[in-house]
Amino acid sequence: MKKSRTIILTVITILIMALGITACGSTDTDTDTEGKDKVKVIEIALTEEEYAFGVDKNQPELLEQVNEFIAQIEEDGTLEEIFEKYFGDGTPEAVASAEPDPGKDQLVVATNASFEPFEYTLGDDYYGIDMEIAALLADHLGKELVISNMDFDAVVLSVGQGKADVAMAGLTITDSRKEFVEFSDKYYDASQKLIVKAEDTTFDECETIEDVEAILSELESDVKIGVQAGTTSQFYVEGDEDWGFSGYDAECVGYKAGSLAVQDMLNGNIDYVIIDEAPAQAIISSINELN
Repeated sequence: MKKSRTIILTVITILIMALGITACGSTDTDTDTEGKDKVKVIEIALTEEEYAFGVDKNQPELLEQVNEFIAQIEEDGTLEEIFEKYFGDGTPEAVASAEPDPGKDQLVVATNASFEPFEYTLGDDYYGIDMEIAALLADHLGKELVISNMDFDAVVLSVGQGKADVAMAGLTITDSRKEFVEFSDKYYDASQKLIVKAEDTTFDECETIEDVEAILSELESDVKIGVQAGTTSQFYVEGDEDWGFSGYDAECVGYKAGSLAVQDMLNGNIDYVIIDEAPAQAIISSINELN
């Protein structure tokens, strides 16, 4: 009996040791993957754009006031201070929205709060470059700020229909949008950037926009490129005569937010993402910091 028990205990000990070795090996593998980036931006600008605010065509006096305000915050350094909050070491400030009330003197701003760092939400508060400018503009005009959050495709249209006074949503100045709004003076220069998985080396040797576009031009229809619907990136991928974009054969897949497109790429449902540079940087930083 003692001999049998000894054999049984020996077998159990060996099994425990084997399991311990396996577990340790598994932990080492996990450690090897920790801290590794999941996505990266190809640092070559695919477009050159100018952001501005879209003002109700029926309020020419408001357009004049907005332009004067932009000039003022550029001159006194306020605009640079706001940029520093989102591109540097500053601290973003929350912006609250009042409830719409026809009986009050309000400034209604149409936006799409899925475009960090220009507009996004945390809880019930709004944050972002455009939102902080909106708050300052409302104070400057002596009005109460109302933020109307909607799909990006509806932002310009809502102002054109008189449902909002100003569109502030990282808007690129385009002729097609001028049919609905009067654009203010520009306040930011933007561009589109390509996002790929961190291990993807397809574009690593590219040095110019021509290098990137040569590769994009070779992609076939089974390749999927994610974009934020209604933005410049969609026109860039699909092609648009007014913009001067010839487009590509790859399938363009639209999302309500660039972050959703990047996550879908990581899930293996699309191959690449093209979105505005500032949101692209914010999204990859957020995703890579989660590792």
